[in-house]
Amino acid sequence: MRITVAGLGVSGVPAARALAGLGATVTVVNGSDGERQRAEAAELEALGVTVRLGDGDTLPEGTELVVTTPGWKPTSPLFRAAEQAGVPVWGDVELAWRLRRPDAPPWLAVTGTNGKTTTVRMLAAILEAEGLRTAAVGNIGVPLVDVVLSDEPYDVLAVELSSYQLHWAPSVRPHSATVLNLAPDHLDWHGSMAAYAADKGRIYEGNTVACVYNAADGATEDLVRRADVEEGCRAIGFTLGTPGPSQLGVVEGILVDRAFVANRQQQAQELAEVADITPAAPHNIANALAAAALARAFGVRPTAVRDGLRAFHPDAHRIQHIADIGGVAYVDDSKATNTHAAEASLAAYEHIVWIAGGLAKGATFDELVRKSAARLRGVVLIGADRALIREALARHAPDVPVVDLDRTDTGAMPEAVREAARLAEPGDTVLLAPACASMDMFVNYTKRGDAFADAVRELTAPDH
Repeated sequence: MRITVAGLGVSGVPAARALAGLGATVTVVNGSDGERQRAEAAELEALGVTVRLGDGDTLPEGTELVVTTPGWKPTSPLFRAAEQAGVPVWGDVELAWRLRRPDAPPWLAVTGTNGKTTTVRMLAAILEAEGLRTAAVGNIGVPLVDVVLSDEPYDVLAVELSSYQLHWAPSVRPHSATVLNLAPDHLDWHGSMAAYAADKGRIYEGNTVACVYNAADGATEDLVRRADVEEGCRAIGFTLGTPGPSQLGVVEGILVDRAFVANRQQQAQELAEVADITPAAPHNIANALAAAALARAFGVRPTAVRDGLRAFHPDAHRIQHIADIGGVAYVDDSKATNTHAAEASLAAYEHIVWIAGGLAKGATFDELVRKSAARLRGVVLIGADRALIREALARHAPDVPVVDLDRTDTGAMPEAVREAARLAEPGDTVLLAPACASMDMFVNYTKRGDAFADAVRELTAPDH
């Protein structure tokens, strides 16, 4: 086949390499033309792949299939040209699904606005504790195309899928899947909240054992109701409260299962303690319950759920405790790049000096501030769109002290940490949960979190 790959990068290069290895005539188109792209192009051209840099709009003549990387918008001229020519468009995940071998391992799939990576890594830890050969793959950074073509004899895969990937993956049919939560995000890409939710909901299509939903987020249950699943597939809820039949939940500090037990009406199986989860913030407990539900759907024993959660430690910049100084805890949740994630982070602590701001991406902050106002000891604002948060604070938390740092350079972070330390009292938490993207000041949220951690380490104990 003559196949065009749209985009280089983490998923485009492996897709082009794999297709060339299978005998396809591959052309890669990429809109940008920089030093990194030229290096990637040279690697592919050595394999016989044609690469067109600086031209991402034109469909190469004779193309029979387009394989796209996740970032390309559905409205891109390349896809309009493909549609007019009757050429199908697959995502890298769709390609991986179709390239699976007959004995391919089943997929346990995870999506949601927030918590995907943490949940997938929790799930992989639980599966490993059961003695299963597995890997955390997909949007987490390990290309699925490479995984499905490898000789590694996996028993099951823990797969993170973004809404971008799901949009272009019409054939994917996981063993079991979950949508952790739904909140407005990437609406510029999808065009509307309804379209965003519909793409997330694709993860439930064709599930064979369990569609796992968030009982506190009715939109996720609605997606389950709409899904076309295999006969016998069950809807399984997770809740931070006492679970009903066909749910997992929490009872007196214990994670319990009333879904995968012999008598769901009268029995519950203890899985783990809340204390086994690091950190035991409410949204992270919800992540653990979702991971446990998927693992139980695959037949994992309760002891493996406990052992896997005990072994799991979150990635950096996800409610990561940096230090205690003068009785004040300093926590890095730079990954909280939208209001939904920041709300979950703020709900995890009782008294907070909040460092917030960055690129709002069209978000509004009134609901976030209103729900969190009682917890705020003070706020330090940074970034290009900090005025939006300041105005919400004036409306819903007018008595909370606010320090507005009128700068967007990377050197603002040490000043922000010093100001937060000045506002904090013993027992408080200084929390970086920006509720915004980082690109106005930092390359990414990782660099922003690193700057926060470095600034914290430079502090001396404040004089209270």
